[in-house]
Amino acid sequence: MVTNYPALVTSILAVGAAVSFVIGRRVVPQLVLLAVVGFLTTGKRYKWLYILYKTIPRDSMALCRFMQLNMLLWWWERHNMTIPKVFCDVAQKHPKKVAFHCNKQQWTFAKVEEFSNRVAHYCKSVGLNRGDTVALFMESKPEYVCIWLGLSKIGVITALINSNLRQLPLVHTIKIANSRAIIFGSELASELQMALGDLSDLPLYQYNASGIDKVLLPGAVDLLTALASSPSDLPHKDLTEGSHYDKVLYIFTSGTTGLPKAAVISHSRYMFMSMGVHYMLRIQADDTLYTPLPLYHTAGGTLGVGQVLLCGASLAIRSKFSASNFWADCIAYNCTVAQYIGEMCRYLLSLPVRPEERQHKVRLMFGNGLRPQIWEKFVTRFGIKQIGEIYGATEGNSNLVNIDSTVGAVGFMPRYARIVYRVGLIRVDETTGEPIRGKDGLCILCEPGEPGVFVGKIDAKKSFSSFTGYADQKESEKKVIYDVFKHGDQGFNSGDILVMDELGYFYFRDRTGDTFRWRGENVSTAEVEAVISNIAGLKDAVVYGVEVPHVEGRAGMAAIVDTDGTFNLVTFVKGIQENLPTYARPLFIRILSRLQITGTFKIKKVDLRTEGFDPHKIKDKLYFLSGGQYIPLTEKLYEDITSGRVRL
Repeated sequence: MVTNYPALVTSILAVGAAVSFVIGRRVVPQLVLLAVVGFLTTGKRYKWLYILYKTIPRDSMALCRFMQLNMLLWWWERHNMTIPKVFCDVAQKHPKKVAFHCNKQQWTFAKVEEFSNRVAHYCKSVGLNRGDTVALFMESKPEYVCIWLGLSKIGVITALINSNLRQLPLVHTIKIANSRAIIFGSELASELQMALGDLSDLPLYQYNASGIDKVLLPGAVDLLTALASSPSDLPHKDLTEGSHYDKVLYIFTSGTTGLPKAAVISHSRYMFMSMGVHYMLRIQADDTLYTPLPLYHTAGGTLGVGQVLLCGASLAIRSKFSASNFWADCIAYNCTVAQYIGEMCRYLLSLPVRPEERQHKVRLMFGNGLRPQIWEKFVTRFGIKQIGEIYGATEGNSNLVNIDSTVGAVGFMPRYARIVYRVGLIRVDETTGEPIRGKDGLCILCEPGEPGVFVGKIDAKKSFSSFTGYADQKESEKKVIYDVFKHGDQGFNSGDILVMDELGYFYFRDRTGDTFRWRGENVSTAEVEAVISNIAGLKDAVVYGVEVPHVEGRAGMAAIVDTDGTFNLVTFVKGIQENLPTYARPLFIRILSRLQITGTFKIKKVDLRTEGFDPHKIKDKLYFLSGGQYIPLTEKLYEDITSGRVRL
């Protein structure tokens, strides 16, 4: 029961005054007070009073920021603003300010504007038009952003290709986006060449950032040379034709099944995600961010880069994460904000204590996957004042953010705020993943403490609730649930299991479907199974993620059927090295004489995942990937792995 009533009343009045200040409506404080009166008349009034008392400071702060965000988005929508239109204004305000730091180079806003203009003019001169798609296959660097920004100025969509993809998955991602051309970095030329047999009809533009002469792939245009003679002025006509709701990027996500899918990112969606982080976590224009995250993903390429393009902040880019250089980089670039994924935090903690880890100026780190078990140890050791844990899917409409550093939480949602931002947890069948419905035919909402799938109501009229889906409409439809909160509505199925406490904080539990997360990447089991089956001579194979103590995510494990004893581990490891990125290669192999099949002819993957890789319990042959080869997984090796003596 609440005893500090003066503080409660003060908090209620404060939120009313704050909301009134933000939107200038006297009716809002009255509605807040009416809501309180409503809670007081319920049978659980004291419990509601306590929850309200505990959450009003948090909720009032979030509401103010949310309203500021939506006022800006409304203004941009009304004036038909796009990313390049906003960036043009930003660049004009401070042309000499550094936009990007990378490898001891500095790119000012003026240089980014000029380079992207050259890209726009050149690409239009070679016949690329509004609505066309170009695949961008390049490692993280300032030019990466400049190229897709330039393409967006003439209405061309850029498919951001994962630089780790090889052969079949690489060809698939380029084709599924209906790409009309490929722009690639010289550093990935050999990887692309291996896939050109299936992409021979597409024009190639090779970019060499270093300026040193390198051999061009057959038929490829030297993009750096071509851009040198291209105009650097703004393509005004093409820019004005751009719409707030035009597609600007395809960002690939594994989703829950199948090969990578092209999530559609419109200008409005990009703006909402970037500015959502900007306002909710209070990132400022004078901040310098540090990102070792790949720019082909949403975290680095949207949430990080968006602070530069839309807000005028600076961004320090590192093409590949290095734990030993993380804090040294932050010091060198004078960073005040940094991005992370959970695995990075563990790597940083595993290093010996160094002076520079407390000499930085980083006040805020934001990202996803920081485990509750190491959260407090991480912020204490490295002196981080605020952690902004974020939850959301690239293609989804249901996003959360932790703005008050509550340990372990991926965000929160006040119960009384769901009339504006309708999200929740629903009960699902653990085997099929299908929603469990009540007698009225609607989904059943979970109670506090009860795990369920996170869903968000789809509302095309609101930028924060719209669902643009994938380039493939059939794949988009798979993510939609009907009759969720009321008859006739639609909801986005995140495929993630979360749990919510009484104060409205959400905590991540697990993923449903055929995807697991490893090394900061979503691994599609169907994709890996297809590759493995081909390498193993079309043998039956099933891939799943297994938990390893003290390690974030799930390590890949493949169970392969070998009835005739012809499976060759040497050939197999060579095949996966050539066809799968590092994070998708199974760390564990289990050789089966047969697969267990359900009555509906579905593989019992759940049973295999539950059994894990414990040789004490499993009689099948087990192998572990070590030093580029698979070695027998003995009981001693198993103990070394689970105790942490063998690092993954």
